[in-house]
Amino acid sequence: MPVDDLTFSSFLVQTDCKLMLRTAIYQRLPVSARRGWARVDTSALAARLMRGTFWSLAGTAISQGLALAASMAVARTLGKVGFGEFGILQSTTGMFSVFAGFGLGLTSTKYVAEFRTKDPVKASRIMTLSAVVAWVTSAIAAAALWIAAPWLAQRTLAAPHLTPELRLSCLLVLLGGVNGAQKGALGGFESFRTLAQVNLLTGLAGFPLLVLSAWTWGLAGAVWGLVASLAVSVLLNNLALRKESARAGVPLLATGWARERDVLWKFSLPALLTGVAAMPVYWICSAILVRQPQGYSHLAVFTAAFGWRQIVLLVPGSLGAALTPVLAALHGDADGRRFRQLVWRSAAVSAALALAAAAPLALLSPFIMAAYGPGFRSGGPVLLLIAMVAVLMAVVAVLCQTLGASGRNWLSFGITVLWGGITVALMLAFRKAGATGFATAVLLSHVVHLCTNALCVRFCVTPTTRSTPERPVSVQDTGSL
Repeated sequence: MPVDDLTFSSFLVQTDCKLMLRTAIYQRLPVSARRGWARVDTSALAARLMRGTFWSLAGTAISQGLALAASMAVARTLGKVGFGEFGILQSTTGMFSVFAGFGLGLTSTKYVAEFRTKDPVKASRIMTLSAVVAWVTSAIAAAALWIAAPWLAQRTLAAPHLTPELRLSCLLVLLGGVNGAQKGALGGFESFRTLAQVNLLTGLAGFPLLVLSAWTWGLAGAVWGLVASLAVSVLLNNLALRKESARAGVPLLATGWARERDVLWKFSLPALLTGVAAMPVYWICSAILVRQPQGYSHLAVFTAAFGWRQIVLLVPGSLGAALTPVLAALHGDADGRRFRQLVWRSAAVSAALALAAAAPLALLSPFIMAAYGPGFRSGGPVLLLIAMVAVLMAVVAVLCQTLGASGRNWLSFGITVLWGGITVALMLAFRKAGATGFATAVLLSHVVHLCTNALCVRFCVTPTTRSTPERPVSVQDTGSL
């Protein structure tokens, strides 16, 4: 067999067993597939993306699978109304977590990826700044939720008995903001294998914690289970970040971090405002829904169906996690041609991967919803709509990451405000249709969101190609993406 036929992707460890297995697979591939394999082998850019995608997928697949299994068990334990209350608690916590995060996860990813090699001290200062601000903003957001909990429960959610659980959710807000900054820094190091290991361990710990606590203490126990699981994640990510920063030669903590504060206003603030504009949208729509007849029952159906979007987004999301630091690095190097090619090819691949996952999900939707209990059997059409939404979300995610990696966060904020307004308006129009109306509103608004983002990326994101001579971009650089 020719030597060229034994060329394999550089990111896998070349043990004898793996080499034999891959050789056997390679020999049975058609000629066209072998050419695609060869493109990956000869492209450093493709290898970086595939390495990140592989490890991100490996970790999230198990953690998301365990999360879905846990949600089914919790739904059967709490009942339809109780699971609806659990959903609104998660939505409310998510809204406050946006303020807690302050856009620091994306900030850490972009700037660590951009400076970890050419200016490690600057990367360290930005990491330190992100960590300090994350603790401050998370504490403020958690305190705000504690104070507002009685008013939110009585006036907005029409459920005063949820006040204790809302106040308990303050811990989720605090830990979630800190965890987001840590994960962002790990993403900037392209430490996707480490993130995969953390996700796996967190998922394995979180499943029994959530299910057993919900079975023992009901709704409050379910919230405690989420808190315990998130605490495990924070601890593991902190240990991982110490290890990866030492390996990359970037100090974990640096003096003079305050001099990088301009990053907060130029990048973190618009990223925060984008999240502020996006996250309350689902919460507002949920609040509209629960005020309808049998509102919490309808919200339970939507919550169960909406969780399955993660299955459709699993592989595209793993690609996106690897894409952001690579785009940031290319944009920092002013490599405009490869930047544009990578964006549109990644968007096409994400769409294809999402469609492949959404199709069986749509076909099996009645059986999947029935697994949540007798009261969920009528939710098949809702899951079908959510599968369609997830395909759109997969492509939108790539376009949003492009705007973020190129520093166009203010533009992304404007697009998100437009999408949020359209979603709420459609929800008001379809509110009497219950969970189906909610899903329909989300689907139609994401069509608009996709078109708007595509136009902005096409005409507003034009990284300048560096003037120094470089080799032309060949098919090998992007052909496999």
